[in-house]
Amino acid sequence: MAYQMFFISTIACMAMLVSVAYATDPTQLQDFCVATNDPNNAVFVNGLFCKNPMDATPEDFFFKGLDIPATTNNRLGSNVTLVSPMNLAGLNTLGISVARLDFAPYGLISPHTHPRATEVFTVLDGTIYVGFVTSNQANGGNKLFAKVLNKGDVFVFPQGLIHFQLNIGKTPAVAFSGLSSQNPGVVTVSNAVFGSQPPISVDVLTKAFQLDAGVIKYLQSKFSMGS
Repeated sequence: MAYQMFFISTIACMAMLVSVAYATDPTQLQDFCVATNDPNNAVFVNGLFCKNPMDATPEDFFFKGLDIPATTNNRLGSNVTLVSPMNLAGLNTLGISVARLDFAPYGLISPHTHPRATEVFTVLDGTIYVGFVTSNQANGGNKLFAKVLNKGDVFVFPQGLIHFQLNIGKTPAVAFSGLSSQNPGVVTVSNAVFGSQPPISVDVLTKAFQLDAGVIKYLQSKFSMGS
Protein backbone atom coordinates (compact mmCIF):
# COMPACT_ATOMS: atom_id res chain seq x y z
CA MET A 1 0.00 0.00 0.00
CA ALA A 2 2.82 2.38 0.93
CA TYR A 3 4.56 1.56 -2.36
CA GLN A 4 1.37 2.29 -4.31
CA MET A 5 0.98 5.66 -2.58
CA PHE A 6 4.62 6.49 -3.33
CA PHE A 7 4.15 5.51 -6.98
CA ILE A 8 0.99 7.61 -7.32
CA SER A 9 2.67 10.58 -5.63
CA THR A 10 5.68 10.29 -7.94
CA ILE A 11 3.48 10.19 -11.06
CA ALA A 12 1.51 13.19 -9.80
CA CYS A 13 4.70 15.18 -9.20
CA MET A 14 6.02 14.31 -12.65
CA ALA A 15 2.75 15.40 -14.22
CA MET A 16 2.95 18.72 -12.39
CA LEU A 17 6.54 19.24 -13.54
CA VAL A 18 5.62 18.49 -17.16
CA SER A 19 2.70 20.92 -17.01
CA VAL A 20 4.97 23.62 -15.60
CA ALA A 21 7.60 22.93 -18.26
CA TYR A 22 5.07 23.54 -21.01
CA ALA A 23 3.44 26.55 -19.35
CA THR A 24 5.77 29.04 -21.01
CA ASP A 25 5.27 32.07 -23.20
CA PRO A 26 5.14 31.38 -26.95
CA THR A 27 8.33 31.93 -28.90
CA GLN A 28 8.53 35.48 -30.20
CA LEU A 29 7.99 35.97 -33.92
CA GLN A 30 9.41 39.47 -34.18
CA ASP A 31 12.27 41.43 -32.63
CA PHE A 32 10.04 43.00 -29.99
CA CYS A 33 6.39 43.76 -29.29
CA VAL A 34 5.85 46.90 -27.20
CA ALA A 35 2.62 46.70 -25.20
CA THR A 36 -0.17 49.22 -25.76
CA ASN A 37 -3.41 49.85 -23.90
CA ASP A 38 -5.03 51.29 -27.02
CA PRO A 39 -6.14 48.47 -29.34
CA ASN A 40 -6.90 51.03 -32.05
CA ASN A 41 -3.18 51.75 -32.28
CA ALA A 42 -2.09 48.11 -32.11
CA VAL A 43 -0.15 47.28 -35.26
CA PHE A 44 1.47 43.88 -34.76
CA VAL A 45 0.69 40.69 -32.91
CA ASN A 46 3.06 37.77 -32.28
CA GLY A 47 2.15 36.26 -35.62
CA LEU A 48 -0.71 37.28 -37.90
CA PHE A 49 -4.45 37.49 -37.34
CA CYS A 50 -6.29 34.33 -38.38
CA LYS A 51 -8.99 34.01 -41.00
CA ASN A 52 -12.21 32.26 -40.02
CA PRO A 53 -11.48 28.57 -40.83
CA MET A 54 -14.81 28.35 -42.64
CA ASP A 55 -13.60 31.04 -45.05
CA ALA A 56 -10.27 29.34 -45.86
CA THR A 57 -9.66 28.11 -49.41
CA PRO A 58 -7.06 25.84 -51.05
CA GLU A 59 -5.33 28.98 -52.33
CA ASP A 60 -4.49 29.91 -48.73
CA PHE A 61 -2.21 26.85 -48.60
CA PHE A 62 -0.62 27.23 -52.03
CA PHE A 63 2.38 29.12 -53.40
CA LYS A 64 3.58 29.07 -56.98
CA GLY A 65 6.92 30.18 -58.33
CA LEU A 66 9.85 28.57 -56.51
CA ASP A 67 10.88 27.01 -59.82
CA ILE A 68 11.66 30.49 -61.17
CA PRO A 69 15.26 31.70 -60.68
CA ALA A 70 15.58 35.06 -58.95
CA THR A 71 17.90 37.73 -60.29
CA THR A 72 21.43 37.63 -58.90
CA ASN A 73 22.50 40.86 -60.57
CA ASN A 74 23.68 42.55 -57.38
CA ARG A 75 26.98 43.17 -55.62
CA LEU A 76 26.85 39.84 -53.76
CA GLY A 77 25.62 37.77 -56.68
CA SER A 78 22.84 36.06 -54.73
CA ASN A 79 19.14 36.26 -53.99
CA VAL A 80 16.77 34.66 -51.48
CA THR A 81 13.08 34.01 -52.17
CA LEU A 82 11.35 33.41 -48.84
CA VAL A 83 7.98 31.68 -48.57
CA SER A 84 6.34 32.75 -45.31
CA PRO A 85 2.83 33.66 -44.13
CA MET A 86 3.27 36.96 -45.97
CA ASN A 87 2.92 35.13 -49.30
CA LEU A 88 1.56 31.73 -48.17
CA ALA A 89 -1.08 32.58 -45.59
CA GLY A 90 -1.66 28.98 -44.53
CA LEU A 91 1.80 28.86 -42.93
CA ASN A 92 0.66 31.17 -40.13
CA THR A 93 1.15 29.54 -36.68
CA LEU A 94 2.69 26.38 -38.19
CA GLY A 95 6.25 27.29 -37.20
CA ILE A 96 7.96 26.75 -40.55
CA SER A 97 9.01 28.60 -43.69
CA VAL A 98 11.02 27.75 -46.78
CA ALA A 99 13.37 29.65 -49.07
CA ARG A 100 14.95 29.31 -52.49
CA LEU A 101 18.54 30.56 -52.69
CA ASP A 102 20.00 31.53 -56.07
CA PHE A 103 23.72 32.11 -56.60
CA ALA A 104 25.58 33.59 -59.54
CA PRO A 105 29.03 32.08 -60.14
CA TYR A 106 31.03 32.90 -56.99
CA GLY A 107 27.93 34.50 -55.49
CA LEU A 108 27.76 34.90 -51.72
CA ILE A 109 25.11 35.03 -49.03
CA SER A 110 27.22 36.90 -46.52
CA PRO A 111 27.57 35.96 -42.84
CA HIS A 112 24.24 36.33 -41.09
CA THR A 113 22.07 34.84 -38.37
CA HIS A 114 18.45 33.77 -38.05
CA PRO A 115 17.53 34.76 -34.48
CA ARG A 116 14.39 32.63 -34.44
CA ALA A 117 15.14 29.59 -36.59
CA THR A 118 17.37 26.64 -37.35
CA GLU A 119 18.02 26.29 -41.09
CA VAL A 120 18.28 23.03 -43.05
CA PHE A 121 20.10 23.79 -46.31
CA THR A 122 19.90 21.50 -49.36
CA VAL A 123 21.87 21.97 -52.58
CA LEU A 124 19.85 21.37 -55.74
CA ASP A 125 22.56 22.31 -58.21
CA GLY A 126 26.14 23.56 -58.01
CA THR A 127 28.98 23.47 -55.50
CA ILE A 128 28.57 25.63 -52.41
CA TYR A 129 30.96 26.27 -49.53
CA VAL A 130 29.00 26.69 -46.30
CA GLY A 131 29.79 27.11 -42.65
CA PHE A 132 28.72 28.37 -39.26
CA VAL A 133 30.58 29.70 -36.23
CA THR A 134 29.80 28.73 -32.66
CA SER A 135 28.95 31.14 -29.89
CA ASN A 136 31.83 32.23 -27.63
CA GLN A 137 33.45 29.19 -26.03
CA ALA A 138 34.93 28.84 -22.55
CA ASN A 139 38.41 29.53 -23.91
CA GLY A 140 37.18 32.72 -25.55
CA GLY A 141 37.34 31.32 -29.07
CA ASN A 142 34.75 30.51 -31.73
CA LYS A 143 34.87 27.28 -33.73
CA LEU A 144 34.10 27.18 -37.44
CA PHE A 145 32.20 24.21 -38.90
CA ALA A 146 32.48 24.33 -42.70
CA LYS A 147 31.92 22.00 -45.62
CA VAL A 148 31.87 21.99 -49.42
CA LEU A 149 28.45 20.79 -50.58
CA ASN A 150 27.43 19.33 -53.92
CA LYS A 151 24.09 18.48 -55.48
CA GLY A 152 21.91 16.57 -53.03
CA ASP A 153 23.98 17.42 -49.95
CA VAL A 154 22.32 18.76 -46.80
CA PHE A 155 23.78 20.94 -44.03
CA VAL A 156 22.16 22.37 -40.90
CA PHE A 157 22.78 25.80 -39.36
CA PRO A 158 21.75 25.91 -35.68
CA GLN A 159 19.43 28.69 -34.57
CA GLY A 160 21.03 32.05 -33.92
CA LEU A 161 24.55 31.16 -35.08
CA ILE A 162 26.44 33.15 -37.72
CA HIS A 163 26.60 31.27 -41.02
CA PHE A 164 27.30 31.82 -44.73
CA GLN A 165 26.97 30.23 -48.17
CA LEU A 166 29.39 30.80 -51.08
CA ASN A 167 29.07 29.40 -54.60
CA ILE A 168 32.59 28.26 -55.45
CA GLY A 169 31.62 27.03 -58.91
CA LYS A 170 31.89 28.68 -62.30
CA THR A 171 28.17 28.13 -62.97
CA PRO A 172 25.02 29.29 -61.14
CA ALA A 173 23.95 27.32 -58.06
CA VAL A 174 20.56 26.73 -56.45
CA ALA A 175 19.63 25.60 -52.96
CA PHE A 176 16.52 25.28 -50.83
CA SER A 177 16.28 25.92 -47.10
CA GLY A 178 13.72 24.88 -44.54
CA LEU A 179 13.49 27.13 -41.47
CA SER A 180 11.94 26.30 -38.10
CA SER A 181 9.95 29.52 -37.76
CA GLN A 182 7.30 31.25 -39.81
CA ASN A 183 9.36 34.43 -39.31
CA PRO A 184 13.01 33.36 -38.89
CA GLY A 185 14.39 36.88 -39.11
CA VAL A 186 17.79 37.68 -40.57
CA VAL A 187 20.65 39.77 -39.23
CA THR A 188 23.36 40.35 -41.85
CA VAL A 189 26.47 40.94 -39.76
CA SER A 190 28.19 43.51 -41.98
CA ASN A 191 25.01 45.51 -42.56
CA ALA A 192 24.04 45.47 -38.89
CA VAL A 193 27.46 46.52 -37.60
CA PHE A 194 28.49 49.04 -40.24
CA GLY A 195 25.16 50.07 -41.74
CA SER A 196 22.82 50.59 -38.79
CA GLN A 197 20.82 53.82 -38.59
CA PRO A 198 21.78 55.80 -36.65
CA PRO A 199 25.32 54.45 -36.98
CA ILE A 200 27.16 52.77 -34.14
CA SER A 201 29.73 55.12 -32.62
CA VAL A 202 33.10 55.07 -34.37
CA ASP A 203 34.69 54.89 -30.90
CA VAL A 204 32.86 51.62 -30.25
CA LEU A 205 33.84 50.05 -33.56
CA THR A 206 37.49 51.15 -33.52
CA LYS A 207 37.86 49.52 -30.11
CA ALA A 208 35.91 46.39 -31.04
CA PHE A 209 37.67 45.74 -34.36
CA GLN A 210 41.05 47.28 -33.46
CA LEU A 211 40.97 49.43 -36.60
CA ASP A 212 41.69 53.08 -37.31
CA ALA A 213 38.77 55.49 -37.30
CA GLY A 214 39.31 56.17 -41.00
CA VAL A 215 38.83 52.50 -41.85
CA ILE A 216 35.66 52.32 -39.77
CA LYS A 217 34.22 55.41 -41.46
CA TYR A 218 35.03 53.92 -44.86
CA LEU A 219 33.23 50.69 -43.96
CA GLN A 220 30.24 52.63 -42.66
CA SER A 221 30.07 54.53 -45.94
CA LYS A 222 30.05 51.23 -47.85
CA PHE A 223 27.20 49.73 -45.83
CA SER A 224 25.08 52.77 -45.01
CA MET A 225 21.56 52.84 -46.45
CA GLY A 226 21.54 53.98 -50.04
CA SER A 227 25.21 53.25 -50.66
